[in-house]
Amino acid sequence: MVQPLHLARDRDEMNPLHLAAVKGRCEVVKVLVQAQPHAARDMVQQETILHLCVKYNQLEVLKILVETVGDHEFVNAKDADGNTILHLAVADKQIETINFLRPNTPIEVNASNTNGETLMDIFAKGPRDEKDQQIIQALIQARVVDADHESLLEQIPQKSGRKMVFGYKKKSADWLDKKRNSLMVVASLIATMAFQAAMNPPGGVWQDDDLTVDPPKKAGYAVMAHDYYTEYYTFLVSNTIGFISTLSIILLLISGLPFLMDRVFMWVLRVIMRIAIASMSVTYLVSIWALTPNLESSVPAYVVGGIVLVWFALVTFLVVGHTIGRMLKFSKKSWFPGRSS
Repeated sequence: MVQPLHLARDRDEMNPLHLAAVKGRCEVVKVLVQAQPHAARDMVQQETILHLCVKYNQLEVLKILVETVGDHEFVNAKDADGNTILHLAVADKQIETINFLRPNTPIEVNASNTNGETLMDIFAKGPRDEKDQQIIQALIQARVVDADHESLLEQIPQKSGRKMVFGYKKKSADWLDKKRNSLMVVASLIATMAFQAAMNPPGGVWQDDDLTVDPPKKAGYAVMAHDYYTEYYTFLVSNTIGFISTLSIILLLISGLPFLMDRVFMWVLRVIMRIAIASMSVTYLVSIWALTPNLESSVPAYVVGGIVLVWFALVTFLVVGHTIGRMLKFSKKSWFPGRSS
């Protein structure tokens, strides 16, 4: 029996309808489908003609075939790897094809291939680019995205000028959250130390009243305030600065104000923290100074004092340096708004 011409196969197992489809000959496809609709169901190396349309990015031909013979079995047919045409469209990021198939065909959006991969699994395996946002939007509308894939949404690239920033929001939020937690822990520790130092100053307090001396000694008063008047008030001021600075950090962090998640304000909080640390180093130095006997001839006291002063100078340098750097960066943006920093 002689095979009809429209069912004849070439060496690649394609019939005339397959060839017309991959070449995008829409009018020829219409004529051949009307003449022999069964030809559209012939497989080519375990691929349907719809798979070929997606593979060769022939959307207009795909529309014709779907409108003509687009029943459920035909549209949801799978290739040798178990992929439907929607799997292929998502893998190749054909936005228009995805948007056509989802509302206009009985395509199964939750189908899996032979590897058990769904549409979201195939999408997750591919490289990230500017098309992802549109694909995700289409899959959300098709109710394909579920809780298991929520983290993938945060990996979608976002355009900023000519830059593609991958997962920027998530990374930025993670960075700020870690900095915030670290600041809270350190601020709480320093505030506790400062409070304890104020309640129990170096040298302790007088246990009994002695009104015969000037200034009088009263129970509960700091011994250091009587014996080392100037050093005590230096201690008191530096300790208070450290205490108030850390309390300010804690108050701002627990207030939950939206602007605190901005990097600039996080930088301000870190500057305040450096001031608190510098203040506590001065508090420590004054305490050692007051408690060390024979101060004038005590070499260890001068060594400790020198170390603390170097530390204080380092912290001060960091605060001033970061402040100047931030001001220069802000000034650069103000004078050259068109340039990226």
